[in-house]
Amino acid sequence: MLPTQLTCRGTLSAFGRFRRRPACCSGLQTLLKEEEPRTATFRPGVRRSLSPSVVRGRRRFSVSAAAIVNAAPGPVRPYLRLMRLDKPIGTWLLYLPCSWSIALAAEPGCLPDLGMLALFGAGAVLMRGAGCTVNDMWDKELDKKVGRTATRPIACGAVSRPQALVFLGGQLSLALGVLLCLNYYSIALGAASLSLVVTYPLMKRITHWPQLVLGLTFNWGALLGWAAVRGACDWSVCLPLYFSGVMWTLVYDTIYAHQDKEDDIKAGIRSTALRLGERTKPWLCGFGAAMTAGLAAAGLQAGQSGPYYAALAAVTLHLARQISTLDVDEPEDCWKKFVSNRNLGLLLLLGIVAGNLWKGRREAGPQRILSN
Repeated sequence: MLPTQLTCRGTLSAFGRFRRRPACCSGLQTLLKEEEPRTATFRPGVRRSLSPSVVRGRRRFSVSAAAIVNAAPGPVRPYLRLMRLDKPIGTWLLYLPCSWSIALAAEPGCLPDLGMLALFGAGAVLMRGAGCTVNDMWDKELDKKVGRTATRPIACGAVSRPQALVFLGGQLSLALGVLLCLNYYSIALGAASLSLVVTYPLMKRITHWPQLVLGLTFNWGALLGWAAVRGACDWSVCLPLYFSGVMWTLVYDTIYAHQDKEDDIKAGIRSTALRLGERTKPWLCGFGAAMTAGLAAAGLQAGQSGPYYAALAAVTLHLARQISTLDVDEPEDCWKKFVSNRNLGLLLLLGIVAGNLWKGRREAGPQRILSN
């Protein structure tokens, strides 16, 4: 008979009986040496990096970006968190407009330039990290007043402002190295975005529309990607794409800002969440409609085909569902809706690539007929 009710550290007495200890795990659990998953209260932006669970007697782990950061050496860890490498959603949202532009600029029937996608991916990691460093240097005192941001490295004292400044210089130097791999037009265009990167953190102090400035900053890649591939911007395509990205940012970052609105009021921080209040959903519908219209215009100017518009319809449905089911007073729901925008962006990227391949096939048909 298994000692399922006996202590895992029970010892056999001289009379062959087990002594029991209260509040101890069962013998079977000890033999398996497993730990039951622990429950945790929700904190926006924080998720368990390694969550062991008992599945048929084996340990299973879910690896995340936070797990990689937690496994880094102790002295390095605060700097990785300062770059937000443990929360990659921001990097995705910065990178996706770049990928849309690169994919739209590809020749008909061709996949997007994979080398360019990789280069912009590295640039997105570095520039998002630099932007977060600048933001946290400006917002040290404000971050201490908001529960979600009080543990950021600069706010909690793990990284000093002078250390952050040196680290910022390193990130910008590496990002400059990435930028110098592009053509001269793109180098000048990319350098022009630095003023937005530096001034964005100030906007929450002087306007209720810092999300608009974030949109202008985060979607610069919609211009830069096309220029890097083609040598210059085609404004008939790039401007509608850029406009759509800005509208998209107003949607997801307004949702994001609703997580902190109570703390923001106390700290004197301004946001579209506070400005729009109970009218948030109608405004989000307007931003979403403008985004869809801009993407349709960009597709028309780029000569896109059926798969692109099918993806655009799916993106529109995704936005509609986000907004209709959003509970602005529930931080956990706001976080889930915010994070879901990565899938929205990937869906549009897939539509651009498929539409471009289909366009190449469509254009190749008449050429084969003429050649015969």
